[in-house]
Amino acid sequence: MTLHAAPTRPVPAGSGPPHPRIDPLRWPDVARVPYAPLRAAAARALLRRAARQRGLRVVLPGGRPLLPAPPGAPELRLHRPGHFLHRVGAGGLIGFGESYQAGDWDSPDLVALLSALATAPDTLVPSAARRLRPLYVRRPPADRLATPEQARANIRHHYDLSNDLFALFLDPTMTYSSAVFPTDPDGRPQAAWTTLAAAQHRKIDRLLDLADVRPGCRLLEIGTGWGELALRAAARGARIVSLTLSAEQQALARTRIAAAGQSDRAEVRLCDYRSAEGQYDAVVSVEMVEAVGRPFWPAYLTTLDRVLAPGGRVALQAITMPHDRMLATADTHTWILKYIFPGGLIPSLRALADTAAEHTALRLTDSHGYGPHYAETLRLWRERFTGRAAEVTALGFDTVFRRMWELYLAYSEAGFRTGYLDVRQLLLTRPGAAA
Repeated sequence: MTLHAAPTRPVPAGSGPPHPRIDPLRWPDVARVPYAPLRAAAARALLRRAARQRGLRVVLPGGRPLLPAPPGAPELRLHRPGHFLHRVGAGGLIGFGESYQAGDWDSPDLVALLSALATAPDTLVPSAARRLRPLYVRRPPADRLATPEQARANIRHHYDLSNDLFALFLDPTMTYSSAVFPTDPDGRPQAAWTTLAAAQHRKIDRLLDLADVRPGCRLLEIGTGWGELALRAAARGARIVSLTLSAEQQALARTRIAAAGQSDRAEVRLCDYRSAEGQYDAVVSVEMVEAVGRPFWPAYLTTLDRVLAPGGRVALQAITMPHDRMLATADTHTWILKYIFPGGLIPSLRALADTAAEHTALRLTDSHGYGPHYAETLRLWRERFTGRAAEVTALGFDTVFRRMWELYLAYSEAGFRTGYLDVRQLLLTRPGAAA
């Protein structure tokens, strides 16, 4: 493979599709191609290793394969090999993502390619190079930690993009977390767009049942979304206070609650979880702990313990990863942290249980995982998002943003398909509390 000697020079005509128009003020690190020849050479060796080890088909400009590959192999199509290698060499997985945003590479089946790469990721890098990891990985920026001052900006970065954007790919319930689908006799989720709303209600109802939400129950929700859980809880006769840091979500959730005639039972507050007040019979939180950040897990769980009335129950839905992988990546700045969810970290089940035991009277008493259901939820979102690309553009989002979200959704789906990620509903109670 021939590298460009100076990757910032214009790409020769015919070597690949044109770059998307990149706004250097909005996307400075996508617009700029680094020059790192030694690291690019290392990336080239790593690419060849990955192609051999994972059976990938790497296609160079003009259609020539880098190496022989088996039929049906996941395919990585390099449009600008030099740009790709210098980005990956200089930035690792962040450079890999930025290279996709820039249009340097594509795949006819992005999930299949990312799934191949996500399987046993440590084996992609030679053991000698893994020992040098602390010398070249970047740490998450300190100014993105989800402190009380920074948490609102981190949430706005993702959730305040546009309610209309999320409405393009979410189902009518506007639920942005894993659904629970019916399963076939072998336990495989049976997912379709037409049944997604019902599957989201099934997930919400299971969580409310886990928290024992009944008529008259005082319920606190941490992380509102767009209000569907609050609506389901109010319809049960509960009185719910829901906390969010997203002004966009608060506004739409309040509108939906008012339209359903539930404003007397459901209140949505713009409030950090650390400032929660009152006592509640139950607390629920759906895929919120991932945004909290490891330094603040004790504060998050302490808050749950502080506001929970005697005999109450906490029901969480959380994305998790294996404990060893969490420890290996906890201090690494990733593409997801840089572009999608600043300040967060996906916990392990063990980390949550240990933190609760160390800092609170709460104990993890039940846990149920259903990662394959999240893979199917993400597939439906991704297909909807990519199928409505023109509408995304009409909302004012450029091609770099659209490719960023395509990669984010596919990357997440691959994580659940390979078991690198799981999603679980968790019950936390105090020992001796009534069942």
